[in-house]
Amino acid sequence: MEKYFTNPRSFYHGIMFHHFHDNRKYNKAQGSISKNEFIKIINLIGKKNIINADIFIKKLKANTLKKNEVCLTFDDGLKCQFDVIHPVLKKLKIKAFFFIYTSIFEKKPDLLEVFRYFRTTYFKKIDDFYKYFFNFCSSKNIDLSSIIKNEKKAILKKKYIFPFYTYNDILFRIIRDKYLKRNQYEKIMINLMKNKNFNYKGTFNKLFLSAKELKELASFGHNIGLHSHTHPTTMSKLPKQKQKFEFTKNNKILTKNIKSKINSMSHPCGSYNLNTKKILNDLDIEIGFRSNMKKSQNSKIINNSKFEIAREDHANILNLIKKNV
Repeated sequence: MEKYFTNPRSFYHGIMFHHFHDNRKYNKAQGSISKNEFIKIINLIGKKNIINADIFIKKLKANTLKKNEVCLTFDDGLKCQFDVIHPVLKKLKIKAFFFIYTSIFEKKPDLLEVFRYFRTTYFKKIDDFYKYFFNFCSSKNIDLSSIIKNEKKAILKKKYIFPFYTYNDILFRIIRDKYLKRNQYEKIMINLMKNKNFNYKGTFNKLFLSAKELKELASFGHNIGLHSHTHPTTMSKLPKQKQKFEFTKNNKILTKNIKSKINSMSHPCGSYNLNTKKILNDLDIEIGFRSNMKKSQNSKIINNSKFEIAREDHANILNLIKKNV
């Protein structure tokens, strides 16, 4: 088995997780992993190399993190993380970062996660959804052939940053984030769900953490961090005041729920700019995570600032395990 801490992973970083399945309450879907796969990742990295979240922050501030030290991070406040993996973390006595977007506690969650659930569970294959989505876009006079022609470089760049994405994964995200306004994308997806008789409002409690579960994560010693209020997919394109609202409200709701100061965050969809970093600094955030292992924005350095700590996606680690079995 190839050792984990070799190039291009020979520096401190986070490990990024999102979705989990157990084939009982949570079905297997694109991007989800099982408890056993999670444990394989822990075994490859080595438990001794996994640093508890609060210690990771202290070592970052003291500049004493070693190149073979990592932390575990979980994005989006998903119920499957609590039900499937939190018991494993408790057994292993690992304290991780959980990055939570807070509109889920107002019963008005961003529909991004609902749309993901729809496309990964109501179609036999993810490419069946993409075909359905692309055809629907074409019927609304969205010129897919021109988009494909104009975005060749962008598609290659995204594939370089996120090698586990398929061509259709990338094309879908480019259309969603660049060619459709947020309300346009939501209207298209809601229409598609109606066509499939999918009641999306009934999924909220199934998909997201409750306030009680959030408090339990915090009481165990996990670090609860910011992930914006409504989870914009392109934070860097928002004006400073909108960004400030996203993180200020996020901070206020989390602080109220866990009765503790928030000192960490991860950038939704890896999108941020200089304004984002200034806002986080004003909120006294001590560490922020990106969503890839490439060099930081406008830099020749990987971990260029405390708000740009790299993360390896679990999918890349599983691919490494499969190659070396």
